Amino acid sequence: MALIIRNLSRIWNQHQILQATTPRLLHISAVNNAEAEVTERPDSRRTCTLIPGDGVGPELVYSVQELFKAAGIPVDFESYFFSEVNPTLSAPLETVSKSITTNRVCLKGILATPDYSHTGELQTLNMKLRNSLDLYANVVHVKSLPGVKSRHQNIDCVIIREQTEGEYSALEHESVKGVVECLKIVTATKSQRIAKFAFDYATKNGRKKVTAVHKANIMKLGDGLFLKSCEEMAKLYPKIEFERMIVDNCTMQMVSRPQQFDVMVTPNLYGNIVDNLASGLVGGAGVVAGASYSAECVVFEPGARHTFSEAVGKNVANPTAMILCSAKLLHHMNLPAHSNMIRNAVEKVLKDGKVRTKDIGGQSSTKEFTYAVINNLVPV
Repeated sequence: MALIIRNLSRIWNQHQILQATTPRLLHISAVNNAEAEVTERPDSRRTCTLIPGDGVGPELVYSVQELFKAAGIPVDFESYFFSEVNPTLSAPLETVSKSITTNRVCLKGILATPDYSHTGELQTLNMKLRNSLDLYANVVHVKSLPGVKSRHQNIDCVIIREQTEGEYSALEHESVKGVVECLKIVTATKSQRIAKFAFDYATKNGRKKVTAVHKANIMKLGDGLFLKSCEEMAKLYPKIEFERMIVDNCTMQMVSRPQQFDVMVTPNLYGNIVDNLASGLVGGAGVVAGASYSAECVVFEPGARHTFSEAVGKNVANPTAMILCSAKLLHHMNLPAHSNMIRNAVEKVLKDGKVRTKDIGGQSSTKEFTYAVINNLVPV
């Protein structure tokens, strides 16, 4: 009996201790949850890597910075001078790559690529950056903008370009004097990866058709492998229509009837050509935004890659493409209200038609267009 009494007494004491400590544990848990809520608030500051680029890039980036400041957008920029034309002042590739890997997002101007290398290096700085971060998918959404006159209207297509292999392998050599061989690398793994990306993009964004752009009738093994990978991937997405189109026919179809295209998936070189062609259909290099994706990070940059170096310091470049890149950046960073506010302001300025840069039929300067967008910012 005494043993039973002692056990009951011990159990009762443990129960009292547990009751005394439980409120403290609950209080600590509540504090932890409150701290988690603080770190996840939509107005908490975020950091983005910033590469102004060459040519008019710094001027366009300045427009974005002014816009962010005026709109009170909670993004801080970690800026790096990164250039191939001025390698002495350029930040090291490793430093820039580490920053983008850490921040997971980057806003980037266009980098100028010299026609020849001073060091004999065949890979450009752009190619090195893409390969170091594995930025395999370049996505350019080409869409007619309100108030921008062009030959065709109601264009709305997405060009998805594989940009880590193909003709951009930088494998060239002069086998004998006057004979240069350039290697085009096509792998099943990367072809399947970009095909899957295109079909996943179409599915996620409610698109109905994917067009594979190729030249398999001539490059039967290289482009043939790319086309075969797309065909095999298409079988896994029965709700998405799939079509094949030879690249030369594709360019003709784009300038004659671009409305027929929805999502296009291309190898490296063809994608670069089609990107620039499509940009010209909706107003030029100054109005089209793009982005390059890896599994871990995203780099937002203008869709048509022109530095416009002849306009440096003249205050005439169109900042629309860079501003739309920043809107895409904010949407990706889960700041949709800020993203929509900027996009709506740009569209209103273009639709009103009172403030336009020279490339789209006006006489306004870069700063005038930027301030017009700022004056039309309306919280969503």
